Amino acid sequence: MERSSEEEAPTDEEDGDQAACLIRTPGRSEDEEVKVTPACKPFTGGVPEPSMDILALRLCRGLVHQDPEKSETGPTSGVMSESQTEVVEPERDAPSVSPSSLVETCSPSPSSLSSYFSSKHHHLDLSSSSSSSSSVLSLTPPLPPSVELSALLTDTKLTLDVYKGGAAALPLLWGSVPGQLRGLQYLRLGSEDQPAVDAALEVLPHLTELRSLAVRGHCFYDSHGDPLPGLLTTLPTSVSSLSDLVHLDLSFNRLSCLPSCLLSLPVLTSLLLCNNHLSALPPDIGQLSSLTYLSLLGNELVSLPQSLGQLQALQTLDISHNLLQQLPDEIGSLEGLVKLELSHNKLKQLPESMGSLLALRELVIYSNDIRLIPHCLNKLPLLKIDVRDNPLGRPPTPPPLPPAPNQAETKVQELHLGCNQHSFCVSSAGCHVFLPGGAELLFPPGCLVTTTRLKWVEKRPERKWVRLEEHDTLLSRPLELSPHGITFLKPVEVCVPYHRTKRREVVVQKFDGGSWSTLPTVLRRGSEGHSSHPGGRPARLACCSVSQFSWFMAVSRPVKDSCSVTPAGALLVSSADPGVKLQFPPDSTLQTRSITLQVLQVSVSEVQALCGDPQARVSPLLCLSQTPSIDFLQPIKVQIPLPPGVTGHTVDTSCLHLLHGDPTAHTWTDITSQVSLDVTHLYAIFYITHFSWYWLWYTTQRCVGGVVRKVYQRLKQFKVQFLVLQRKTDPSQVMLQCLPSNKVESRVQSLSERYDGPQPSDLCDLLEGEQFFAGFEKGLDISTESPDCVAGRLCFVFYSSMKNLKEVYICPDQGQKGPVRGQVSFYRGEIPSNLPEEVARKRKGPDSQWLSTLPLRLPALNSENNFIMEEHQYPPLNLGDPESGYLTEANLLSISLQIAKDWRVIGINLGLSYQELDRIQFKYRDNLGALVLEMLFRWARGQSSAGPGAASRLVAALMESGRTDLAEEIENIVSIGRRKYSESLRRVGLEEGSSSLAEAQQ
Repeated sequence: MERSSEEEAPTDEEDGDQAACLIRTPGRSEDEEVKVTPACKPFTGGVPEPSMDILALRLCRGLVHQDPEKSETGPTSGVMSESQTEVVEPERDAPSVSPSSLVETCSPSPSSLSSYFSSKHHHLDLSSSSSSSSSVLSLTPPLPPSVELSALLTDTKLTLDVYKGGAAALPLLWGSVPGQLRGLQYLRLGSEDQPAVDAALEVLPHLTELRSLAVRGHCFYDSHGDPLPGLLTTLPTSVSSLSDLVHLDLSFNRLSCLPSCLLSLPVLTSLLLCNNHLSALPPDIGQLSSLTYLSLLGNELVSLPQSLGQLQALQTLDISHNLLQQLPDEIGSLEGLVKLELSHNKLKQLPESMGSLLALRELVIYSNDIRLIPHCLNKLPLLKIDVRDNPLGRPPTPPPLPPAPNQAETKVQELHLGCNQHSFCVSSAGCHVFLPGGAELLFPPGCLVTTTRLKWVEKRPERKWVRLEEHDTLLSRPLELSPHGITFLKPVEVCVPYHRTKRREVVVQKFDGGSWSTLPTVLRRGSEGHSSHPGGRPARLACCSVSQFSWFMAVSRPVKDSCSVTPAGALLVSSADPGVKLQFPPDSTLQTRSITLQVLQVSVSEVQALCGDPQARVSPLLCLSQTPSIDFLQPIKVQIPLPPGVTGHTVDTSCLHLLHGDPTAHTWTDITSQVSLDVTHLYAIFYITHFSWYWLWYTTQRCVGGVVRKVYQRLKQFKVQFLVLQRKTDPSQVMLQCLPSNKVESRVQSLSERYDGPQPSDLCDLLEGEQFFAGFEKGLDISTESPDCVAGRLCFVFYSSMKNLKEVYICPDQGQKGPVRGQVSFYRGEIPSNLPEEVARKRKGPDSQWLSTLPLRLPALNSENNFIMEEHQYPPLNLGDPESGYLTEANLLSISLQIAKDWRVIGINLGLSYQELDRIQFKYRDNLGALVLEMLFRWARGQSSAGPGAASRLVAALMESGRTDLAEEIENIVSIGRRKYSESLRRVGLEEGSSSLAEAQQ
């Protein structure tokens, strides 16, 4: 039911290496977090403010991150406010986001940043700061032309991380204006240049009034767009003399241990050591008694010292993205701790001492190996816990056995197959086979006794035998590996490439000749040397281990959470939405049961549009199942989030409906009156003894099961469009494609160099797995001997995550002469049995199966049976008249060569419609010259019946479009033409005769 528009996004979640922050608001899940540019959080002696005005963050983003192609300084970071200490939280990792995508520090003072780029000169006038008032200081490295010293250096601030190697300017400034630098309180340095930062560190001990210091990497990017790492490995012992230092940021450097000089800073309250190489903390870290904010994100810590519990003032501790396997009991001594970040570690349990953290309000422990939440945390009623991606409720699994010495992995031979190589040989030595399209097969040594020839082929997903569950989406074509009867002595790894999905899990399914079954699946990237596209990233692979060959395909489905329920009871929390919980009381079952929970997020706006109620709200859809399928002996407590925009304080319980769904009968029943529905501030709680589907609706209209059934069926449909494109070099080769509407624009753009054709069709509704046909009509014909032709029409099956593509050769119908203008029409197959009535009723045209029609033009053949490729030709055209303004075709051609990218604005001001301009742009999208000519001459041809003054209308349109240069050129041409016209009349005496005739008439 999750729509294809949510499955693919333009950015790759596994490729991200951007510096960013995630601001999480209370009550939001991780998927709902707002991703913003690196932002500063003011520190006021308490916890960093967890939320900021998004508009202000965007303003900060626009001022801080300049376009690196337009500014030599590249991305910049600002300085802190004089009245506050600045703390920046590292990026919180959303699902599937790369751990390397971390935070950068920036300033809350965008006004000072904007001045960095306000000047075009870099002379440094120090008249107000030293006796050498008339001297101009020349720095090495010099300041970029757009950076002025007055923007870098104020009374208490110095920002030298706005251009590469800027740290080298600190010793030069110290030698020139030491009196001004002694009063510095806020200093920022980049650490991407080793000699520069070393020279700057020698000056630091003299800056005894410093309150904030940042020496960090990732301030700039190389030519490939990768951030430059910081090169700082240690700090000089003299840094301990900075007794007023309150804030220190050493993120994105190469620190392998905590510099000992930091332990001597008495008032240090904020310490950021993100993304270094720290493997341990010193045992006397407890000396930093004033510390309130400590971030160790993205290091290599395997343990924490006991002295950490001595940091009594600590309010925020971030040790996520490390290698921690346990926490010391002393962590319970941090009585002032408000926020604790532990995500992406290897924790198996939490210490009972955490029950003493009475001030704790937020605990983030997702992506660990925690199977049980300690009962001590139940004593903290205001605590919010993020437990996603933990095996809660699952029994412990024994660690894998280490491989025997003789089973050590050895390098196997690689075999890269071409598109026409559908068989290969594998010997007892094993082989790593790379198939076209990105698939991989790994045969370990000893899996076969003798050399054996194996085959592979990609099948077309036929609806008759590719069976998907209710909410599954097909991500790949079925891959058949044969012969099927061979049994391998060792498991063979089969890796199927798939497209990216969002908030869904990917599994490999295997067909045994009668049904499909799901295999244990591991997701990874393919080998670096093997990409599905030349020069592109390796394919995403869904891998499984098998002992026999069969049919395999990749399928996405909503995340399944499972647990075993014993007579002792259990708790199951959804990893997709932590607000969904199932609590099984003791004695609810006499035998162990296997429970499965799926949570499907539903778009509220789509539900409102489908049911016609602008006030409608819906919760996530719960799909519950169990084995064996018998009622529970005790009621099971179910907690589900209230629909968006509804809270316990504002809810009208008469509008709240709990729907029970029967997936077999496809019916929905309102059971609100049959259950006890308790509403808290954020959740609805009810008790059930039977597992099925449950959906919470909030609507001002009467909610009945029939309406919900129709809405549910409509949500499973996709808005699709059809493409029909002709190859430019061979117009008889036609490509037909059906794809979701959100993928059309990018697909057309990628094909524009090789194909040409009409605009995409109107939107149509199709179900996943629905059959449709394409037929050529009105003078066009194809070979109907193809096995995928039915009654002269090509057969397709629509899958939202696949290309749904066919290429065929067409020819003119018998008896056709000259160019053929025909069409391609698309038709539905048989109506699916579960199609809603209102959908079937909306089918257009006299043929209820008809979907859409697109035109095609097949050029004429010459005597050599080759297509005559027509060039763009325009008939001779003269615009206007000699008296009011006259332009020849040569004048228009000259003007068109100068219009370039302003053609669309000029066309609008000339009165052309947006639809006309869109058609022109689609037709000539790869030829700007032909595009401009078509626009200008189409308007000029339409002026033949518009009366005099065409030239003046063109001048006015150019003036309104900002092209004064072309308007003046046309006026000069018209002026010269008028003068020549008058002179010609004067020479033949027509001008005087016209005057005499006029006087006689008076």
